[in-house]
Formats: sequence, structure tokens, C-alpha cells
Amino acid sequence: MKAYIFPGQGAQFPGMGKDLYDQSEKARELFEKANEILGFRITDVMFEGTAEDLVQTNVTQPAIYLHSTILAIVLGDDFQPEMVAGHSLGEFSALVAAGALSFEDGLRLVAARANAMQKACEIQPSTMAAILGLDDFTVEDICERISEVVVPANYNCPGQLVISGSIAGIDEACIKMTEAGAKRALKLKVGGAFHSPLMEAARVELEAAIVATEIKSPVCPIYQNIDAKPYTDPELIKKNLIAQLTGAIRWTQTVMHMLEDGATSFTEVGPGNVLQGLVKKVDKTAITASAALPQ
Repeated sequence: MKAYIFPGQGAQFPGMGKDLYDQSEKARELFEKANEILGFRITDVMFEGTAEDLVQTNVTQPAIYLHSTILAIVLGDDFQPEMVAGHSLGEFSALVAAGALSFEDGLRLVAARANAMQKACEIQPSTMAAILGLDDFTVEDICERISEVVVPANYNCPGQLVISGSIAGIDEACIKMTEAGAKRALKLKVGGAFHSPLMEAARVELEAAIVATEIKSPVCPIYQNIDAKPYTDPELIKKNLIAQLTGAIRWTQTVMHMLEDGATSFTEVGPGNVLQGLVKKVDKTAITASAALPQ
């Protein structure tokens, strides 16, 4: 079975999507439509901006979404997913690619999500840290024993878990993780504590937008971040999308479930190849590739 996977924040790079714009008339049409919907020329930032320009949350999230969804759309008949999943923001791209969400509605939701997350970051300074070389149980146990808000946020692959919380909580957790034998406990350069209870204000704001948006049954199951299980029911998909902002991204478990359910190859649709690397960490024999337009 062909699995298609869609990257999240962090996959952006200067010049992203320009090849699509140059090669495909359909892609140009969609990029220009995106510029209209967003009210600014995001294509200028994507194609000509610096890495610093692309790091702004209100640019990063729509940029990655556009790269992924437009690539999936212009692949046409070459895009035949039997299962899909997206990492965090990538879940919205996956839903559009699988026909559950329109391109326009997906973009509006992603823009609303980015703005809501930015506002939540400004309410309370917070951060995240990558913990390398510890098992999940040890990381979870240390987080639970800290009085500040600190939670597991991204289960990326075995031995790589990102934690999220208040600045004081993350500082304390990094010390304790290192004492427990972590190879590294590295604070990340992010705007806030994504996928933690500190995103509650963003969750409330985004919930209204998701509830008001039409989501249809996808053409294939989508494995959602919140519990790594496959879904096709639009109401459950909405519920899981809402929960995702304050819940953990269970990527390790998602890849494991896709493999158990018959995935024979994983094709990453969008910028970069980070997810392919994570898939290989779960199963080094897995077949991975990047989606690309035929030359």
C-alpha cells in the first residue's frame, strides 16, 4: 500500500515551491489564488525571501502547506494514496491531498492556526526542547515530576522526543533528562510551547474555524496525530484536528500503525526529507521517496 506523508514546521527553505511555479500552469494558478486569500504575496517570500523571513509563523505554516498541497494537486493521476498522514501542520495538507478539505478552506484554516498560535505564544513566553537518546517512558516520567507545565509534544522516532512547556519547566527538564542519561537535551528556537496545554487559547480560537469548515470523507484513511489511528469519518477528523493543538504528535506510533496496516512505501510530499529520515528510524527497511513532478 502506498502511504503519502506531509511535513510540518521546520521543513521550509528559501526558494521553496519555485520549481512548481515555473513548471506548471496549474501550480501558478493555485499560488496566485493563495496570494489573494492571504492578502499578501507569500510567493515573494517563498521564492526570494531569506531563511529568516520564512521562520515567521504566519509565513512558515502557509508556505509549507502550499508547497505540499500544490505538489499533490499537480501530480494528478500520479498521486494515488492508499493512506496518508501529516506531521502537525502537515495533517491539514494530508486532508486536502486526500480530498477531505478544499484547497481554499485548508489554506484559511492554516492561516488562522498560525495566527492563533502566534497569539498564544505572546500570552505566555514558553519553549520546546529535543531530547535525544532516552526512551519514551523515562521522558514522560520526568515531565510528570516537574511542577511547571512540561509535556511530551512530538514523538518523532525512537530515541527522539520533543518536550514543550514553560521556560522554567523546560530548563529544569533539560537538566533532569541529561542526568537520566539523555545524549542531548537541546532547547529549540521556536516561538512557544506548541502541542502543550499552553496552546489552549489557540485551540479555542481554531475550534470555531474548524467547526464552521466543511470536511468530507477522504479518499483513503488519514492517520491522525492525536492517537496515530486511521480515520475517515469527517466529524471525528474535525475533533482530532481540534485536539491536535494541545495534544502530542504521535509520529513514531503513526508510522508503526501504517506499517502494521500494510504500508509498503512512504512518499513525502512537500519541502525537505525530514519525515523520510524519521520513517527509517522506525523501520530501516522501509522504502521512502520524495514526490516530484515528472521531468
